Amino acid sequence: MTLTSNALGGKRQPSPMFRWLVLIFVSLAMFGNYYIYDSIAPIADLLKTQLSFTDENIGSLYSVYSIAAVLILIFGGIIIDKYGTKISILVFSIICSIAALTTAITDDLSIMLIGRFLLGIGSEPLIVAVTTALAKWFKGRELGFALGINLSIARLGQIYADWSPTVHGDLYSNWQDPLYLAVIVGLATLVGGVVYFAMEGYAERKFELGKAEETEKLVIGDLFKFNKSFWWIVLLCVTFYSAIFPFRSFAIKFYQHVHSIDLEFAGRFNSALPIASMIVAPLFGLLADKIGKRSLMMMIGSVMLLPVYLLMMYTDVSLYIPIIMMGVSFSLIPAVMWPSVAYLVREQRLGTAYSVMTLIQQVGVAGFNWFIGYANDYGQASAQNPQGYEYGMWIFSILGILGLFFAIMLRRSEMGPNGHGLEKPSPKTV
Repeated sequence: MTLTSNALGGKRQPSPMFRWLVLIFVSLAMFGNYYIYDSIAPIADLLKTQLSFTDENIGSLYSVYSIAAVLILIFGGIIIDKYGTKISILVFSIICSIAALTTAITDDLSIMLIGRFLLGIGSEPLIVAVTTALAKWFKGRELGFALGINLSIARLGQIYADWSPTVHGDLYSNWQDPLYLAVIVGLATLVGGVVYFAMEGYAERKFELGKAEETEKLVIGDLFKFNKSFWWIVLLCVTFYSAIFPFRSFAIKFYQHVHSIDLEFAGRFNSALPIASMIVAPLFGLLADKIGKRSLMMMIGSVMLLPVYLLMMYTDVSLYIPIIMMGVSFSLIPAVMWPSVAYLVREQRLGTAYSVMTLIQQVGVAGFNWFIGYANDYGQASAQNPQGYEYGMWIFSILGILGLFFAIMLRRSEMGPNGHGLEKPSPKTV
């Protein structure tokens, strides 16, 4: 490796190869983490038939994760600031691995819920710690690109989970073997955490590292000081993700029961969203940078999502059509929505803004994961009674209508004299 000297501190700069190895191993930790989270959806039908779980029980396995995420997000930044990324990534990766094992070892719902709660405790701050670590290694260099690669590798964990019934079909004759597979794949999280611990420890002695920005913390007093456009985006965020993630929780089971698709093919259909996000979202982000029109783009994404669930439920149209529409919406809205916050909020308050937005999003996802499970049980949704899924699909459609309303209100706010530059192509932060 070729190293350069640092004129100020006398230490050498880490070589590009060393930095990209750091990126690979922290991304490996994210890959395993994402796989563990999505390992429940492919076995939802098995949990119901073999363990007599209700859909409400299955929804709770996702909801309890989000509840834990809400709790830990309040304190995660403080923990990372105090102990540093080296220890934080290691500790949170260990928690994720323990969570996967706890979920797999028993058919007791209470223990499985504890495992998923632990996953929420470990997973969300791990994501924050990895982002903070990459800022130290790549700030002033290729940080945006590095974060994009990191997210793409993490999304591969979701895709692998959806495709696991195809790749490891022999394991999906029972509910437990796929969860043990999640434990094994999830060891990537632990390996990534251990290797990064060693690499940063070595780098601290040998290299001059950049300093990440201080992890922003939620300031309660600032919650009531955001402008109207920000709150329209928050409301769009919570309705949009509440319509997407709880659907993914039950999508494989829905495809099997309503459209008579086998487990393997249903898993491949479910992987369409993360695949689309990996490929198309950066292009939508570049388009927004070039033409502006961000609130208009969010409106278009909301319109694309609006008919998806009812098309799946009530028509014989090819599933490819609503899934492509959902993939476009899932790529378009987040790619424009999250960067738009920087136009609405001063830089000093961005951390608080994103904390508020993420917390409210997680509360919505937690509530609707449970609510959709309850709705499926109320309708007695099953392969024998596919019409029982109607209640859940109408709930998703109502969320889509609300999302479109909030997107319209955002555009109305931004097109007025008090707009914040969302419709302009050039960067402008208030």
